[in-house]
Amino acid sequence: MSERTSVAPNEGTVAALVRELTEMLASASIDDAGREARDIVAAVHEEPRFWAALHENELVDAKRAEDARRAARLRCAGAPFAYAVGVAAFRHLMLRVDERVLIPRQETEQLVDEVLARETTGLAIDIGTGSGAIALALASEGNFDRVIGTDVSRGALTVAEGNAARVAGVLRAPVEFRQGALFAPLAGITARVVVSNPPYIAHDEAAALPGSVRDWEPPVALFGAANGMAIISSIIHEAPDVLQSGGLLALELDSRRASLAAELALADGRYRDVSVRLDLAGRERFLIARRKDE
Repeated sequence: MSERTSVAPNEGTVAALVRELTEMLASASIDDAGREARDIVAAVHEEPRFWAALHENELVDAKRAEDARRAARLRCAGAPFAYAVGVAAFRHLMLRVDERVLIPRQETEQLVDEVLARETTGLAIDIGTGSGAIALALASEGNFDRVIGTDVSRGALTVAEGNAARVAGVLRAPVEFRQGALFAPLAGITARVVVSNPPYIAHDEAAALPGSVRDWEPPVALFGAANGMAIISSIIHEAPDVLQSGGLLALELDSRRASLAAELALADGRYRDVSVRLDLAGRERFLIARRKDE
């Protein structure tokens, strides 16, 4: 038997760390503490979820072991899993995330699909880029000349810039991040695509959110004034000044506001082919529109 397999019962192996984390998580009444412990160990190694079960006898270096313990402590305190382990998968990318940015979600992956099905060239602009997930996915999967992400939060842009460096090897287009509200950092620029997952939750809806969202994710990225419609409305009204003739606007929205957003786009008068697309659960989720030809 090899030295690696002979150390299975000893301190320092994946199995030992999983047992330690399981006890921590169970003491905080975390559901299925053993599975969660394995997921944490896999995540700090940036490996698939089943990795820990297949590598029980492998030794864990001190830094990763401490990262795993820190993640377990955060989970015990109620932190979302992605914040606890510090990474989140988005399409084919593994991105760093923390409390300065939203955790990327499956619906946003579908927003990228909606864009790539219609446009893959020219300049793409991601408004409210957060972790940079949308901008980096477009830059790695499309054939865009370049991608610009904007955000009002300097902290969010620091995360996005770190992620751009992290995935630089798979990017097919240059990505630039600019600080400022909505289109303010884009003076004089025209684009083929404007895409955004803007804040769309009304402030009086906060109590209905899960605690892992309400108490941890950045309010500036979640909540919008005017019953959640303020930022949506601004993007719809300002995007035609940036979009080229025939250029694409694609927004991810709450199902309660998608039809209202479509009405705003139609009333604006500068869009054509306005439609609302459904997410995988059959909910109205995405506004798609094109700038009218000049």
